[in-house]
Amino acid sequence: MTDEDYEDIRRVIALCFRGIKKMSDIDLERVLSFDMEWLSPDQSEQVVSKLMETGWLKGGRDELSPNFDIKDVSTPIGWFPRPSRLISPIDFGTSTIDEVDNSKSQPAKAKPETTVDAKVPLQISSTDPRSKLSSRLMKYIARQTKIPVEEIERRAERKQKALGYATIWLSLALIAREQNLVMEQIITALSS
Repeated sequence: MTDEDYEDIRRVIALCFRGIKKMSDIDLERVLSFDMEWLSPDQSEQVVSKLMETGWLKGGRDELSPNFDIKDVSTPIGWFPRPSRLISPIDFGTSTIDEVDNSKSQPAKAKPETTVDAKVPLQISSTDPRSKLSSRLMKYIARQTKIPVEEIERRAERKQKALGYATIWLSLALIAREQNLVMEQIITALSS
């Protein structure tokens, strides 16, 4: 196996976990098959299991996370993974690149906190006055739907990532609509 095999797997995992600390195996399978459209649902199920077996992913099935720091992984424009590299992944520790990552893995525990901090400027530093309402809107949606605030926040981040230029408050409004909440109050609050 070459370093290209290694890099392909790193890129796939980094793209799937961009802005997300942990996800379940089912969510990762959905990302691989439906969001990214790289694999069929059957293949994605097989790939997630193989990535866990070979050490690329750590944690239980409900709390998977990358076994390396995804921050420094770059993806060229137009890049597309080879499914064969994902279906039969190399072991996580078999490349020379891994030695570089292991030296960075010590401070990796502090780095996920930066992703949490990175969400805050989206809500606070925006010049849009509606962004200041996002934390209140998040709590309101959680209260009305009986969904934990963390789950609402996770869904909003995924929407924001998927839509690209969407603001956090717009993502929250979309979640509220999906949950069949009465939108008049939300629209009124966001209009002011």
